[in-house]
Amino acid sequence: VDLYMMNCELLATCGALGYLEGDTYHKEPDCLESVKDLIRYLRHEDETRDVRQQLGAAQILQSDLLPILTQHRQDKPLFDAVIRLMVNLTQPALLCFGSVPKEPSFRHHFLQVLTYLQAYKETFASEKAFGVLSETLYELLQLGWEERQEEDNLLIERILLLVRNILHVPADPDQEKSIDDDASVHDQLLWAIHLSGLDDLLLFLASSSAEQQWSLHVLEIISLMFRDQNPEQLAGVGQGHLAQERSTDVAELEVLRQREMAEKKTRALQRGNRHSRFGGSYIVQGLKSIGERDVIFHKGLHNLQNYSSDMGKQRRRVPKRRQAAQELSTQRSALNVRLFLRDFCSEFLESYTRLMGSVKDHLLREKAQQHDETYYMWALAFFMAFNRAATFRPGLVSETLSVRTFHFVEQNLTNYYEMMLTDRKEAVSWARRMHLALKAYQELLATVNEMDTSSDEAVRESSRIIKNNIFYVMEYRELFLALFRKFDERCQPRSFLRDLVETTHLFLKMLERFCRSRGNLVVQNKRKKRKKKKKALDQPSASNNIPCSLEELEATWPALAEQLLCYGQAPQLSLDSVVPFDAASEVPVEEQRAEAMVRIQDCLLAGQAPQALSLLRSARSWAFGVGRTSHSVGPGESFDWFVVIPTFSIGQQGPEEQGAEEEDEEEEEEEELQVVQVSEKEFNFLDYLRRFACSTVVRAYVLLMRSYKQNSAHTNHCVVKMLHRLAHDLKMEALLFQLSLFCLFNRLLSDPAAGAYKELVTFARYILAKFFALTAVNQKAFVELLFWKNTAVVREMTEGYGSLDGGSSSRRPPMWSPEEEAQLRELYLAHKDVEGQDVVDAILAHLPTAPRTRKQIIHQLVRLGLADSVKDFQRKGTHIVLWTEDQELELQRLFEEFQDSDDVLGHIMKNITAKRSRARIVDKLMALGLVTERRELYKKRRKKLAPSSSPNGEESLKNFCKEDTEEDNLSEEKSEEEEEEDLGADQAQGSSVLPTEDLGQNLHQEGFSAPLLWLQNCLIRVADDREEDGCSQSVPLVPLTEENEEAMENEQFQQLLSKLGVQPPASGQETFWRIPAKLSPTHLRRLAASLSQRKEEEKLQPELELEIHGEQGPGEEHRAQALRALLLARKKKAGLASPEGATDGKEQLKAAPKKRQLLDSDEEQEEDEGRSKEVGAPGIQKKKRFHIEDEDE
Repeated sequence: VDLYMMNCELLATCGALGYLEGDTYHKEPDCLESVKDLIRYLRHEDETRDVRQQLGAAQILQSDLLPILTQHRQDKPLFDAVIRLMVNLTQPALLCFGSVPKEPSFRHHFLQVLTYLQAYKETFASEKAFGVLSETLYELLQLGWEERQEEDNLLIERILLLVRNILHVPADPDQEKSIDDDASVHDQLLWAIHLSGLDDLLLFLASSSAEQQWSLHVLEIISLMFRDQNPEQLAGVGQGHLAQERSTDVAELEVLRQREMAEKKTRALQRGNRHSRFGGSYIVQGLKSIGERDVIFHKGLHNLQNYSSDMGKQRRRVPKRRQAAQELSTQRSALNVRLFLRDFCSEFLESYTRLMGSVKDHLLREKAQQHDETYYMWALAFFMAFNRAATFRPGLVSETLSVRTFHFVEQNLTNYYEMMLTDRKEAVSWARRMHLALKAYQELLATVNEMDTSSDEAVRESSRIIKNNIFYVMEYRELFLALFRKFDERCQPRSFLRDLVETTHLFLKMLERFCRSRGNLVVQNKRKKRKKKKKALDQPSASNNIPCSLEELEATWPALAEQLLCYGQAPQLSLDSVVPFDAASEVPVEEQRAEAMVRIQDCLLAGQAPQALSLLRSARSWAFGVGRTSHSVGPGESFDWFVVIPTFSIGQQGPEEQGAEEEDEEEEEEEELQVVQVSEKEFNFLDYLRRFACSTVVRAYVLLMRSYKQNSAHTNHCVVKMLHRLAHDLKMEALLFQLSLFCLFNRLLSDPAAGAYKELVTFARYILAKFFALTAVNQKAFVELLFWKNTAVVREMTEGYGSLDGGSSSRRPPMWSPEEEAQLRELYLAHKDVEGQDVVDAILAHLPTAPRTRKQIIHQLVRLGLADSVKDFQRKGTHIVLWTEDQELELQRLFEEFQDSDDVLGHIMKNITAKRSRARIVDKLMALGLVTERRELYKKRRKKLAPSSSPNGEESLKNFCKEDTEEDNLSEEKSEEEEEEDLGADQAQGSSVLPTEDLGQNLHQEGFSAPLLWLQNCLIRVADDREEDGCSQSVPLVPLTEENEEAMENEQFQQLLSKLGVQPPASGQETFWRIPAKLSPTHLRRLAASLSQRKEEEKLQPELELEIHGEQGPGEEHRAQALRALLLARKKKAGLASPEGATDGKEQLKAAPKKRQLLDSDEEQEEDEGRSKEVGAPGIQKKKRFHIEDEDE
């Protein structure tokens, strides 16, 4: 479709607007309806914006809408409609298309719309159009808030949007090929705004507290007005500064004149006295051509110095995605426009604080649109720079001169930096926003630096406070390093690098001066400590103790049999909520059948007989697939199935298989946790400067130095100063020994205008002198020119290769010779089966060759195939595994020596020879029988507890902690206090446990077995949740069945709840009984165990006594030992086993700390095997998981 051929309906609508006769516009009677129809057409245009293009091609805005706006202003409905239409027509092309299209067809439409917008902007550059807008806006602002209607506010907003749209149109570089001080279309537009008085209305909106709702619109318009201006140059406009501008222009012309004269002189020298058509052919010795022969040169000798192998070759085309980012071209405005803008800036600074505060409030309350913070940061950078360059008055910009502003800019800068790295499609847009944030950060630093030179003591003190805060926080210091390391010239222009270099120069200068004035500076230091944490398994922790061997299953079966016989007589236990099979699931039936058998087996082995029975009855029709389709399966039949299920092999992974699977999928099963450790340290400026001594930073500086001709004198000074810091202050001249930099030095030294770059020339000669001095000692320095270097290579170049053998981890480790590999293999095979020692440590002790690190030996063992993974050699538990006889005697002697002191354990740990963790020493003391309880090893306080002061011991514990004047490790105190609190609570509430058992037995006899089981499960579930989450809150007991509701209304059941410590509902506020938050997980488990323990023990105890006193065959003796182990395990789970009755299991009855971690330990495996042998249980030949205290690390 030809867009220049207008649609007939659109053409008819435009014709019904009116016509222009001379300078007078005659509107048609249907003019208002036609304008509304055009708005409607624009609302339904297609993705190519065809209606917008047809209206632009017909020049409707220039020939109809603008005359209607200026000549028919008194017709208010028509005026409002025309403003609406013009706002729609002039909206930016980026808003119309969303982004710059990449397809050629859509890109053509985008450029066409942009062309029409540039024509609109040129038409609006008249005083008449802006005069009408200014008068209308003035009349609307005269109305008070009580007289202003909603339509008036809409018209104010549309006028501001129209001005914004016109100013937003970019300049056409092909049409506006003007020079500096020439008036562009944008300058004409600004002058029209000035003549119409609209600039005064903008100042009024910025300063009025009653017009805060327009603050973001005003700031956006002002930012577009000053789009091409330089604040420092703008502040210098005036009669006194014209000479400075002239001198700058003269200096630039002088440099160009010197280059031109040098080129003329070179051409004159190349021209011989006698012309000859035969230039001659020459052989260049030492320079090889494509073959093995020397190069033949067919031109005159005067052209030999310009010879290159690339001569005559076509330059390779750089792909678009690798091209450098384009710079935005700017030009200096006309003098009268700059004078007007300078006066506007001076007046705007009076209302700067109020407007910026209002905009910041809109941003923090999220009342602004997306990315509106960029206008805030632009205004901050521009007007603070103008204030600093004109008459520096810090009070005018006090709103944005604070640590909060530094933090706001730094946060946005970091956010833009991260988004540029992640959102690669919009990387250029994020880079522009990052440039604005960097300019704001640079201006904040420059203003603080200017405050140091103020004559006012209060201003200097404010500057000192701000610098103290900025230099203390680590993020402000690390910001520049991150920006240098991720600089990408494909999306970040050269101007960004220039501002980054200048900002870094200013920051380093301020930091160095601050360090010298302070003497010593303490700063914040953050270190990320990475922990690898195993993901929690889906099974609860209790499943770790499920027996897996056939002997253990047989040992646990008698207790399960009695429970199943008891519950099997109650068919009402079949729970409707148990659904083991889902026909709509995507999981195959075979997998669901196996999963059901796993669940039944887990319930049986965990002692949950009712749940196992309910699952079996629900799954009986399909789960086992052996013809059991009858729905009337009796208890006996179910019991026969339970005999088979516990010993049935279901493909359920045991600990060994799970461990192997975890090793295979260690990348998926391990997640890294970063813990930020905050500390303070004394700041060293040279150490901070060494962070910049890397190839990425040097490469960025060299990239900017290549354009030294286009750089300003200040930019070149910043580049040279940083490179001089690295070369001279850090003694790392070799860091700059790079061939591309030397080529740049060669171009600089041969530049005819080199006299204008004295600092660069001096530095180049200094680096070259250092290089040639090094080549006299190290001939390999010529080869090192080809590579960018790090600090380790620099040190080797200057101090000699191999000088880092003692310390540098970045150096490649030495190669292993065949003899060394044979020795390593022999030592590994000799020591791998020795128990009680670390294989790698033994190899290190007996390796006769050059010293190797532990890491190198482990990696070499893996390479040789002697080990599967590096993790096979990880140190597990403590370094010392077994206690020798001498160490046990030493421990006993130390205990006898310090047993009367206040801190027995602390003195033992300080004086023991073989250093071990607290937990290992406590375990050994209890194993030797020196102590019977952990409490005997607690620190003795100076003021004893008063048990009568508080029944639960909590208040006395607080006073106890307050009176403690001895300093101790924080983690040790916390663990001891938690254990004491648990024990104190258990002792204080121990009186409620025994009556609970009697009440529970009475309720069992009265038929409340199911509610008691429900209550027991609730207590166990809450205990598990509190142990996992680490926090406690009251949990309501919500009965969901009629039987549980009746039990909750029973007086005896309520009395049991009160005895357990469950809180009754508050009158008028709560409905259910609640488990209070103060009950610890250990106490909750004991309460749950007290509900059923006596009954189960009575069932198990007769069997145990009969089997023990019978003295039958070895098989029966084995069964009796298994029953004794099962009873001991149940007592351990309940936490009620006394030390007298279970002396063989003392080590199993230790109270577990709150924080635990799953670790594998050879020592604990051996201890567990020893315990199993003591109680007579069969040893399990596998590695078990145990809960170890955090202190074992």
